[in-house]
Amino acid sequence: MTDMDTLATALYVRTDDLLKESPQLAPWRPEAGIGPQLSDAELVTLAMMQALLGYTSEAQWMRYAHAHLRHLFPYLPRQPGYNKRLRRAAALIRQCIRVLAASTTAWTDDVWVVDSTPVECGRSRDTARRSDPSTGTAPAIPAGSGGCGCTWSAPCTACRWPSP
Repeated sequence: MTDMDTLATALYVRTDDLLKESPQLAPWRPEAGIGPQLSDAELVTLAMMQALLGYTSEAQWMRYAHAHLRHLFPYLPRQPGYNKRLRRAAALIRQCIRVLAASTTAWTDDVWVVDSTPVECGRSRDTARRSDPSTGTAPAIPAGSGGCGCTWSAPCTACRWPSP
């Protein structure tokens, strides 16, 4: 649980510092009236923790927060109040996410990881022509691209067909 406390504290401090540096980012409030019980920095911290921990339901997240994060936040709203505050603070949350992302090394890194589904060499036309459906050695399905789909960035060294 100390890792969760550390995460919440780091997010809160960074967000609070950002709001002190740029108070125009905070949602507009009338001068007179009752101030919110949950600060904007606390709200952003809760929203970012919700996203980082994978809670897609605000109701579930608020139940979790009430049960496990009560010691970190002096006031936790119920789900409808949380939703209302989140909607009003959407621009602030976007800006905080951008600032946090820009402060990591991934922001300026020139290498990006791409996930793709590989297609094996056995899908080439040559392999399909050589397959024997009666023995079940390989399916007799012609390849759609006419070439090897092993990789999308470099020629395949396993067969004679060029990559698509």
